[in-house]
Amino acid sequence: MDVQNGIVSRFAKSEDTLAPFQKAVAAAREAGVPVIFVRVGFRNGYPEVSPRNKSFSAISKHGGMTVSEASTQIHESVAPLPSEPVVTKLRVSAFTGSDLEVILRGQSVDTLVLCGIATSGVVLSTLREAADKDYGLVVLSDACLDADEEVHRVLLEKVFPRQADVVTVDNWIATL
Repeated sequence: MDVQNGIVSRFAKSEDTLAPFQKAVAAAREAGVPVIFVRVGFRNGYPEVSPRNKSFSAISKHGGMTVSEASTQIHESVAPLPSEPVVTKLRVSAFTGSDLEVILRGQSVDTLVLCGIATSGVVLSTLREAADKDYGLVVLSDACLDADEEVHRVLLEKVFPRQADVVTVDNWIATL
């Protein structure tokens, strides 16, 4: 989730940073596990952004992150195949303002394997909403990035395990 150019450019310290994401996507494809990409992007003019929204109102004032811009496209290192959906969300959670739930129902998905940027953003918000919707949840710990290492650690070690299985990409692959 949110492994898009404008976000990856702020978090990826080296080319190896996205290796766990690439490995997870490749393994899912090999095992026939549906891969769904999630990105955040807005319409021109930002009609969906309230001035009361601290996170997104700055974007609407300064520009960027519209659905057609390079910053909102999925990073080429994990580029979607033509058959893989790219869900565009309008808030932090992958469910908010998107058709993700319709796609999940259409494919009879009952368990989500989450990874993304940032741990304290899209991963946390999506995990909480998905848990409330009764999805089974797995978080790929080494395929999550966050600007704050301590927040990242606390979420993965203390918060997420209450609602999800938290495993490494390699441990998840071993279960496929």
